Amino acid sequence: MTKAYLREFCMSLPGTTQDIKWEKDLCFCVGEKMFSVQSVEADMEGVSFKTSLEEFDHLISRAGIRPAPYLARHHWVCVEDLDELSKEEWESYLRLAHQLVFAKLSKARQRQILAER
Repeated sequence: MTKAYLREFCMSLPGTTQDIKWEKDLCFCVGEKMFSVQSVEADMEGVSFKTSLEEFDHLISRAGIRPAPYLARHHWVCVEDLDELSKEEWESYLRLAHQLVFAKLSKARQRQILAER
């Protein structure tokens, strides 16, 4: 798996925007709320994303996946080895991350995002 593919997949999700935060992190957002983050530095391979409590516990029990620094209390994980997850798993988890964040937006903002499709 590559960060380029993950970037392309994230951008295919409804209402997704991207921007650089903290000078070195590419953040994928829906409604201006982050759902996935990856470093723009070539030597930093990890990708972080939000997940559900149930999936958080399952994911951090796997090799190469750990609680994301600063965001673990909000059920974020960091996948250090991108090959730890299959393409199907990546797509499923990123879709879930997007859905979890989207669901927390106001109904008006959700309608606005869906109308932009």
